[in-house]
Amino acid sequence: MSAALPAHLVHGMGTALEAPTWPAITTAEAEGVIGRFPGAGRLVGLRWHSPRPFSAATLLQTSRGEFLLKRHHRRLRSPEDLAQEHAFVAHLRAAGLPVPEIMVSADRRGAFAQGEWTYELHRKAPGIDLYRDRLSWTPFLSRDHAFTAGAALARLHVASRSFSALARAALPLVASFTILPSPDPSTAAEAYVAGRPALAAYLADKPWRRELGRLFAALGEGLPQRLAGQPALWTHNDWHPSNLMWAGDGEVASIIDFGLATRTSALHDLATAIERTAIEWLRLGERTDIAHPEAAIALIAGYRSVVPLDATEIETLVRLLPLVHVEFALSEIDYFAGIVSAPQDAAIAWHDYLIGHAEWFFSAPARDFGSQIMDAAAA
Repeated sequence: MSAALPAHLVHGMGTALEAPTWPAITTAEAEGVIGRFPGAGRLVGLRWHSPRPFSAATLLQTSRGEFLLKRHHRRLRSPEDLAQEHAFVAHLRAAGLPVPEIMVSADRRGAFAQGEWTYELHRKAPGIDLYRDRLSWTPFLSRDHAFTAGAALARLHVASRSFSALARAALPLVASFTILPSPDPSTAAEAYVAGRPALAAYLADKPWRRELGRLFAALGEGLPQRLAGQPALWTHNDWHPSNLMWAGDGEVASIIDFGLATRTSALHDLATAIERTAIEWLRLGERTDIAHPEAAIALIAGYRSVVPLDATEIETLVRLLPLVHVEFALSEIDYFAGIVSAPQDAAIAWHDYLIGHAEWFFSAPARDFGSQIMDAAAA
């Protein structure tokens, strides 16, 4: 077996690393789990623990290669929940996209439950993990990376058109898309909150209806009508550099981490990708000029090199950016308030993420950001 890894820390809600909510996977635990997967071989050792905070994951070496073992709390993901996600990944893989091979257990399942945990095992995805230790909302290292990432996202959407599964159930930490396309977003938000008791309890003493209504009125006028005609399809919903593996020539070698995937729309997924990669939200308290329009423009250009977007779709995309994060921010609050009982993090998700990020779009740098995207698309 390999030597013990350094003390495990994960990304927090700010820029500092923190102690994990979910304990790191141990060697003995990993050994027991991979014994359930006949194709995995014999454990040699653990190589790395992921710093991502919502589950525990470790890269491990076996006699048959390298694998990524992920462990979720059962309140977050059951084997049945992961089966939906795995079916989407399998569909993309069959269509020729570079996504991980999901290992199956002796009973031909891609995940299994044991005690309070749910486990899944993937063969290590090919490519260089250039961004694996970088924080959320990290910009691309180059415009070329942004362009190739946009093209890869478009290819995923093309492959997804023939995947007809329904949207996932109302799970924590899934980027659903039910509020903004509704003819009445405020009523849809009421239904979203009512369906999540922990979220409803957290918001009970806050003027959340007024706050969301204000944002919908100021930033979303006419948006539901624009979104209503967008074709629904399964999407990645967490498209950022550290969910991509890279080839030496700067191309995307693999697409990983489909934990937020469900049925939304292509414009929702592209807007999410821009929100994740072209705006440095963790610097918002320091200054307002946090956007990288050149990255957004390159990402869109890469996308359009595969799938055309007309002027109306580009305008809708820019209109969607200020509010595209709303449902996932609410889902994070549900997670922090209900699953892990961390009210201080729920408060950050509400005040800083949901409200603060939307309010930034009232600023002059944000208006310039949108204008540059529109101008570049029209050129």
